[in-house]
Amino acid sequence: MDEELIINNIDNKTEQKLLVIGYVWPEPKSSAAGTHIMSIMRLFKNNGYKVEFCTPCAISSHMIDLEKEGISSSSIELNNDSFDEYVKEYNPNIVLFDRFMMEEQFAWRVEKNCPNALKILDTEDLQCLRNARHKALKENRAMNKADLYSSDLAKREISAILRCDISLIISSYEMQLLKNIFKIDEVLFYHLPFMVDLDSIPKVTKTYQEREHFMTIGNFRHAPNWDVVLYLQKIWPMIRKELPNAQLHIYGSYPPAKATALNNPKTGFLIKGWADDVFEVMQSAKVCIAPIRFGAGIKGKLLDAMIMQTPSATSSIGSEGMFEDEQWPGIISDDIDDFVEKTVELYKNEDKWNKAKQNAHILLKSKYNGKVLGENLLKKVNKVYENLQEHRLNNFTGSMLRHHSMSSTKYMSQWIAEKNKVK
Repeated sequence: MDEELIINNIDNKTEQKLLVIGYVWPEPKSSAAGTHIMSIMRLFKNNGYKVEFCTPCAISSHMIDLEKEGISSSSIELNNDSFDEYVKEYNPNIVLFDRFMMEEQFAWRVEKNCPNALKILDTEDLQCLRNARHKALKENRAMNKADLYSSDLAKREISAILRCDISLIISSYEMQLLKNIFKIDEVLFYHLPFMVDLDSIPKVTKTYQEREHFMTIGNFRHAPNWDVVLYLQKIWPMIRKELPNAQLHIYGSYPPAKATALNNPKTGFLIKGWADDVFEVMQSAKVCIAPIRFGAGIKGKLLDAMIMQTPSATSSIGSEGMFEDEQWPGIISDDIDDFVEKTVELYKNEDKWNKAKQNAHILLKSKYNGKVLGENLLKKVNKVYENLQEHRLNNFTGSMLRHHSMSSTKYMSQWIAEKNKVK
């Protein structure tokens, strides 16, 4: 059966259902993860699926209005048999776990009640990679394989990937890491970077002369973002020495008191906090600065910079997995003196700035075309869905992990549930 026929067969089935089990309620204005999960749900909804989002997380005042998106939602409980009845009644064709912790908590219940549902894991980024890099940075050394292999987090995360039918990997670097370091069969994971609607992004943004200052943005609760703020405390005086009238505007959700305490108008180091419109503040800046020292996945702030044609100054980890043969729309450097020199030059040199601005559109079209990425994801999902039993038979390691790991999670969860009943 050819691929086109497979897709048509599935599309003709009655009421396809996607259930997304979220780690938190989606907050697209707070994090790139929130934007990414929304783009996935919108893709399935626009292709005829009934989509429901559920999470054990408390309601957030900054969460998106899912009802306006045509997506239903429910609150669920951890370690409670009520989820069994809930998932059985909804009876999804596909269940998507938002990060591996949700797979650990709920996958055994999904398998028990909806054994034929396709299980997808949306990793967002590899947390084991981020944590290994953080550990190495704190010890002032390069990350090594032992940092990954000895991590309990890696064992949990990789196990979740193996137990699922498809895992969505946002970074091309992490695709290679899973294949070459963890030796996972490529059929079990799929490269899905941020999906950008190229038809809706601005064709023309503010010119070099219309912009001023530097900016960066990121959820302050995310450790790599907070480290950027602290690192900029060291970098900014060096840049300010060369550009005495420049300012650095630092935006981000959930700014703590320790962040706002760093606000210093005299030095132009300004903690702005929440941004109502990330695109407006992005296109008002001359350069997006993001000297990221550890982390994983791909960086939403740098994608937003591309969308608004704002040249960026970042590190090799910041740009990792975001481009290949294309020209980066800005500068990349890991040496602090070199970073400062190139960033100042990018800010001052209008010709270099305009060239970087042009490179942004080229890279978006090459790597982040949401229409192409979405169509290819649906083809992958449909192909695996139609051959699910064979797909699972070929994944003996995953079957073995479901037998052992999910059983231990199951019995622990049942013990907690019974304990809670006594209370």
